[in-house]
Amino acid sequence: MTKLLLLFYEFFKIGLFAVGGGLATLPFLYDLANRYPWMSVEQIPDMVAISESTPGPLGINMATYAGFQCNGVLGSIVATIALVTPSIIIIILVSKILERFRKSSIVNNAFYGLRPAVVGLVAAAGFTVISMALFSPETAVQYQGVEAFLHLFHLKECILFLILLLIMQKKKIHPVLFVLGSAVIGIVFAM
Repeated sequence: MTKLLLLFYEFFKIGLFAVGGGLATLPFLYDLANRYPWMSVEQIPDMVAISESTPGPLGINMATYAGFQCNGVLGSIVATIALVTPSIIIIILVSKILERFRKSSIVNNAFYGLRPAVVGLVAAAGFTVISMALFSPETAVQYQGVEAFLHLFHLKECILFLILLLIMQKKKIHPVLFVLGSAVIGIVFAM
């Protein structure tokens, strides 16, 4: 029971402070991975990939996964409810007082100030996912000179990233096809 309360508390905090959507939850999840055995830091990029390719919001899918890792189905339910509860409370409160403060310069300025913070959280999360997916500094340390430089990169992943980036720039293809294609490529290369 104590584990479930801790799980609820941690994901409630994430839901309360991760303004900006699913990727804004990543810094909080990295912190959780460092403090609790519910998931490892190495699992987070995989969680992002799976959460992005399954139906539903990224943050909720990741909370469900981490909750399941912590305490099975009950843990996934608790983590998911904890993550969305702050949003529900805030939406109810905001809807009650929105008309009153719609033209308030303080409210408008507060939202204006939140924008750069949200961009920073999402950018930091994106940078972390990209660096974990494309770079391998822990492997490069074992080598010297040019060989160390070559081992700094996950070569297959970098090539796939560049190819997909070029295709995205040239063609208007639905993002789901990129996700599905990347999953198929990952399965083929893993065999």
